Amino acid sequence: MTVTLLVENPEFAEEKGFNEESELVLDGGFLVPYANSFGHGFRDYDAESERQEGVESFYKLNHINQTFDFVKNMRKEYGQLNRVEMSIWECCELLNDVVDESDPDLDEPQIQHLLQTAEAIRKDYPNEDWLHLTALIHDLGKVLLLPSFGGLPQWAVVGDTYPLGCAFDKSIVHHKYFVENPDYYNPAYNTKYGVYSPNCGLDNVMMSWGHDDYMYLVAKENKTTLPSAALFVIRYHSFYSLHRSDAYKHLMNEEDVENLKWLRIFNKYDLYSKSKVRVNVEKVKPYYLSLIEKYFPAKLQW
Repeated sequence: MTVTLLVENPEFAEEKGFNEESELVLDGGFLVPYANSFGHGFRDYDAESERQEGVESFYKLNHINQTFDFVKNMRKEYGQLNRVEMSIWECCELLNDVVDESDPDLDEPQIQHLLQTAEAIRKDYPNEDWLHLTALIHDLGKVLLLPSFGGLPQWAVVGDTYPLGCAFDKSIVHHKYFVENPDYYNPAYNTKYGVYSPNCGLDNVMMSWGHDDYMYLVAKENKTTLPSAALFVIRYHSFYSLHRSDAYKHLMNEEDVENLKWLRIFNKYDLYSKSKVRVNVEKVKPYYLSLIEKYFPAKLQW
């Protein structure tokens, strides 16, 4: 497939060999772009962009309100999977109106981001169809923002994730706001291991609540046949303090170490394919429907 990037700066396009219509056609391997949709470096939380102030406000609310007890209650409530019955593709279509306020790199509808990521991976890893599908579904949990799923606030759905029940690592973005989180002062939760033991395995760790953990629960409880690496990618793709800063490795077991290799491959595409890209949905839809049929039941409980 050919992916077309729309370029907003014609002078830059001319220098880099873009065509006269200001489009770049990618026919080879995945290329890491120089800047995000706003002209800044990716995951630059200090850049003065039109979204920066809103992103920081988001993380303040997130860090104050994501507590061990809050996540425990959310997992209990949403783990019942009694909201709706629908297919994976129906859920993809629900995301057309969702914009992630925590993301400084993109303000496009989520369905395009899913397809951008999946198609970029498909080009470079054509034989790993499970990874193509994982890319398509990794953000489906963002339906939690919609009224039919409880209309949760953004801070309880999106943004970087991190463990609860142990100390907040300083590599977590906007760490300064954790001082207003009650868990920060709880002696049971504010040490290196907290309520956990060395190499206990990330499956046993309570992560901050959001779309990652919810989609992980949906896939697991609906008996997906995707490999464990896929479930790992879904649950931890926003766990940047681990896969970018190597924090919390003391909680990982051997299976986590192996799966982390796939997460790091996936992350390059998840992060750097965010741009003014347009994927022809109808053209690629049959391929992804075939993968959904291979790895999931026709209808899932959400």
